[in-house]
Amino acid sequence: MALPKINVHKFGGASVSSADAVRHMATIVKSFEGNIVIVVSAMGKTTNALERLLHAWMNNSPDYLLIFKEIQDYHHTIIKSLFGHEKLFDDDFEAFKSLLKEEPSLDFNFEYDKIVSFGELISTKIVAKYLQQTISDVEWVDIRHCLKTDTIFREASVDWELSASLIPKTINFKKHRIFLTQGFIGSTIRNHTTTLGREGSDYTAAALAWLLDASSVTVWKDVPGIMNADPKWLPEAVTLKELSYAEAVELTYYGAKVIHPKTLRPLQQKNIPLFVRSFVNPALQGTVIGENALDQGIPFFIRKENQILITLYPQDFSFIAYDNIQTIHEVFNKYRLKINLIQMSALSYSVCFDNKPEIWISLKNSLSKAFRLKYNENVELVTIRHYNDDSIAKIISNTKVFLEQRTRVTAQFVVSLNN
Repeated sequence: MALPKINVHKFGGASVSSADAVRHMATIVKSFEGNIVIVVSAMGKTTNALERLLHAWMNNSPDYLLIFKEIQDYHHTIIKSLFGHEKLFDDDFEAFKSLLKEEPSLDFNFEYDKIVSFGELISTKIVAKYLQQTISDVEWVDIRHCLKTDTIFREASVDWELSASLIPKTINFKKHRIFLTQGFIGSTIRNHTTTLGREGSDYTAAALAWLLDASSVTVWKDVPGIMNADPKWLPEAVTLKELSYAEAVELTYYGAKVIHPKTLRPLQQKNIPLFVRSFVNPALQGTVIGENALDQGIPFFIRKENQILITLYPQDFSFIAYDNIQTIHEVFNKYRLKINLIQMSALSYSVCFDNKPEIWISLKNSLSKAFRLKYNENVELVTIRHYNDDSIAKIISNTKVFLEQRTRVTAQFVVSLNN
């Protein structure tokens, strides 16, 4: 007898950003049939607020209490609207507040995962309780008990073998048809909370789909599907009906924000289709990513803001050779920074990467030991897949270009943010 099909649905922060959004989500969930796993992110911009709280707490600033109250008040507003009173989850907030009374360690990444994960935990508890009152057949799961990872805090990778032995025991559909859990977070074998990288809820959904042999994953967004550009940046952006796994991997590699970069590999391995659909208008077809999808080949524009461009010069005026390149990449690996663009000449090596203020000064000091360097802060990296002359002109006309690089399919430009 064939096992019942399982479908995984992921709802992002915008999908649960208010009481009305949660109600709308419940309406969508009611339309689902069969066995369902629902992955939910932190509400609205809670992760951003928790990151601000973390920095204040780590720096021993009393502002962390004000930010805590801001986060609590935001959730209280949603809780009161959904359930009639705001005190329903006060035990969770008190436990979190008690955690903040502890002295933080010197391990920023460890503390990040411990603090920021609260957003997903409180969000899913609120949403699960509301769904239990409106649908009833819903079970809340703390994903940290069964999705196990390595100990690379803030960028953890799933321990597939261990998780495969734990997940089916927890999400087994023997008593419930719908399981609701957190995206973005997991835990080590010592039960230390980890996170899977920013926007990692997509990855959670894909991991669960792989571990449960799901039939599909649907990611619900506040856009009509995968678009060839951010419509807030380029209003003429269009929605793609379908996309191959390979092209989607390329787009996420260059920084497209619709799908988390790690999401596609587990889905491709088992040929599980990924649907990107509109939370705002569920009737829209959206975009499907799959093995047999046809790529349309239209220009795709990807914008990465808040970048730093560094050009490094050997202090002894030697050529850029293997030993220099190795030294540079060892420094970046030490600070766990992904390089988004590389360009080299005989005497220089240029790299563009995400600005992480907490490590920028240390990174710069480390590189200065072996190299002279020039750098530009607050620049943008613009990538155009399937470019043509018109698409390039649209981006770089009347804009200062610091660096340019083209291959057969992809053109990239580091440009001034202020132009």
